Amino acid sequence: MRAAPTILHLDMDAFYASVEQASKPSLRGKAVIVGGLGPRGVVATASYEARRFGVHSAMPMGQARRLCPNGAYLIPRFSLYRQVSDVVMALLRELSPLVEPLSLDEAFVDLEAGGVAFDSRGARETGERLRADIRAATGLSGSVGLAGSKMLAKVASEEAKPAGLLLIEPGTERELLAPMSVRTLPGVGPATGEHLRRAGITTVGELAEAGEDELVRMVGRSAGAGLYRMALGLDDRPVVAERDAKSVSVEDTFDVDLHDRVRIRGEVQRLADRCVRRLRDSGHSGRTIVLKVRRYDFSTLTRSETLRGPTDDPAVVREAAARLLEGVDTTGGVRLLGVGVSGLADYTQEDLFAQSLAAEPDGADGTDRADGSDRTDGTDGTGGADVAGRTGRTGRADRGDGAGGGAVTSGAAEAEAEGAHGAAEPSVEPEPAPERRWAAGSDVRHAVYGPGWVQGSGVGRVTVRFEQPGSEPGRVRTFRVDDPELEPSDPLPLVGDGTESRP
Repeated sequence: MRAAPTILHLDMDAFYASVEQASKPSLRGKAVIVGGLGPRGVVATASYEARRFGVHSAMPMGQARRLCPNGAYLIPRFSLYRQVSDVVMALLRELSPLVEPLSLDEAFVDLEAGGVAFDSRGARETGERLRADIRAATGLSGSVGLAGSKMLAKVASEEAKPAGLLLIEPGTERELLAPMSVRTLPGVGPATGEHLRRAGITTVGELAEAGEDELVRMVGRSAGAGLYRMALGLDDRPVVAERDAKSVSVEDTFDVDLHDRVRIRGEVQRLADRCVRRLRDSGHSGRTIVLKVRRYDFSTLTRSETLRGPTDDPAVVREAAARLLEGVDTTGGVRLLGVGVSGLADYTQEDLFAQSLAAEPDGADGTDRADGSDRTDGTDGTGGADVAGRTGRTGRADRGDGAGGGAVTSGAAEAEAEGAHGAAEPSVEPEPAPERRWAAGSDVRHAVYGPGWVQGSGVGRVTVRFEQPGSEPGRVRTFRVDDPELEPSDPLPLVGDGTESRP
């Protein structure tokens, strides 16, 4: 514990939903829910307007729609969230070399290490300046907690929400914590909270009064001792500047269980390619390939295979994932698939062909487990998340790349075939191109009307609102889903001149 509140915890307010509201002027002040839009989708973030209806993160999307039928339901746009997060983290690193990111929207900062604050007054001034800088750079609000320890700083930022700042003076910790629920403390989840409630302990003050010996008897030595220290406000953990990612993974939850083995193999191959892209983006390679399969009955199987050396070769990862799939029974149906790479390194094994042939299966990791319901994100050790892992089957539609063509024989090819065989083969009708899919919330650009976003689609039509960050709420227009003048687009930055002209 420090004698001055120089550990800062920043938590951006309803981050994903706030980014969407800043990006889409017509949604400001409206209920916005971000997450998977399919039948098995889960809420990733809800705006404060939506929370008034009882919507919260990790809630099934179907339940959210019943509670808030008039809300705006959007797919996540993680590329934009990461861009905004990079801006925020850069501002934090200007304060101190010791910044410990927990996720895209949350981090600890050691203000003493940066020489920007050594007492309560300096810490408060720094926190207020940070909030103003974040607002100017992104247009978003963040809540700041300041205390002499990481645990208390996080508690303070939670109490300061939304868009506030709370400083806990050293010496006042126990008084502040005493009336709070035991669930306020890190690591106290629903099961532990219920166990304590049955013992008549519901507040942090009652936890402290119970004493260490009683808590050890109730929940075990390690957990009991930790709970007692937290109840007293004691936490000596330092701010750690770098957190090494332990693994990189992606996963998809499917709206309808998959039974076709060929389709399942294809999905695993696609996930392997996405996983390698994330692996390369992070600047890593890995030795252990992991396959995750959640079956129709929610039982979850994991299989892994360790290579001779680290790789970031998509062919090697695909082959390993395919071998692992061969050992999994998918007869009853599959609701989730995932591919991951662990044992990360900063280099790759040159002899990729050799390692693909000489993989060592890990029998120890091939155990079955049932670990509960679908989660909302496929995260790695750094708190990042993959789009399709959060949105289920909507992940492919976010980019609007559903347009594809069937195999159509060209006229030149037909002529060549006729010359080779002496007569033309019977003409075959080309397969119709599949209908383009446009997910709600995805970015688009029209050749005439400029940038906009998809409000909804169906029955061969897509509705687009044409607006951009900083503009007035825009007009809504409807097009055919295959309109050649409408294309998927990259997100626009939140803060700019807001004067992008139409083509």
